[in-house]
Amino acid sequence: MWRELSNRLSEADEVMYETYWQLHHKPFEGAVDPRSYYPGEPHQAAILKLRYAIENRRGAALLCGPSGTGKTLVGGMLRAALDPDCFPIAHLVFPQMPTAELLCHLADEMEQNTASGAPGTRGSIRRIERFLAHSAEHGRHPVLLLDEAHLIGPPETFEALRLLLNFEVDGRPGLTLLLVGQTALLPMLQRMPALEERLAVKSLLRAFTERETGEYVAHRLQVSGAPATIFEPEATATLYGLTQGVPRRINRLCDLALLIGYAEQLTTIGAEHVESVAEELVAVAPE
Repeated sequence: MWRELSNRLSEADEVMYETYWQLHHKPFEGAVDPRSYYPGEPHQAAILKLRYAIENRRGAALLCGPSGTGKTLVGGMLRAALDPDCFPIAHLVFPQMPTAELLCHLADEMEQNTASGAPGTRGSIRRIERFLAHSAEHGRHPVLLLDEAHLIGPPETFEALRLLLNFEVDGRPGLTLLLVGQTALLPMLQRMPALEERLAVKSLLRAFTERETGEYVAHRLQVSGAPATIFEPEATATLYGLTQGVPRRINRLCDLALLIGYAEQLTTIGAEHVESVAEELVAVAPE
């Protein structure tokens, strides 16, 4: 199957499947795009909780979930919802570094400093303290968003982050620390009760239900301009069974199904086509 389809695709590789399906853009691209955001219950609840923590100037909050459930999407939609003048966000996507370097990087992010300062703990803390004091004077409440927080190694790094919450303004933390990571982060925090008790909210992302999976697929196709139903009802049920409702898996499988559907000149995509694509292109089979 794959060799035959590869030949057919290579003959028309200049023609994108968007044209065939009459779409304005690819509906299942993984990048954060407010146009294609599906306001499902898991993500909406997470955004609401995190906005509560930030806008009420709480010290810390947690967003946790399995890989592919949409933590990056929630972070992006949260940033879009907040007023950047009131809640400037310092975003760190690779926290797996020594404590001194991490603090230096955070200070650079806060100050929008392109030339990093010396990675000394004391100097970095002073820079952060000055930034928080300056922000408070102008009525701003910074947010430190640490992505992939489950990769933070030594406990002293978590302790350093906790100590940043001791910088207070009018009896409240001078910043909100937002920890985002996979579920491995939960037992790590349980071993650090001094930090865990500072978490004002904990949001655990779950995968979509079967109903949400169907609504998600329909929504992404609708906002991309699909003039008619592409995935048959049985196909979305099969999608759920194969992906268990994990958005990243849904995106990957739907994107491949649309590509193969274009190659085979299908008018709709049925359950058997989804299963075939998953078996041939997604599943890892032994040689």
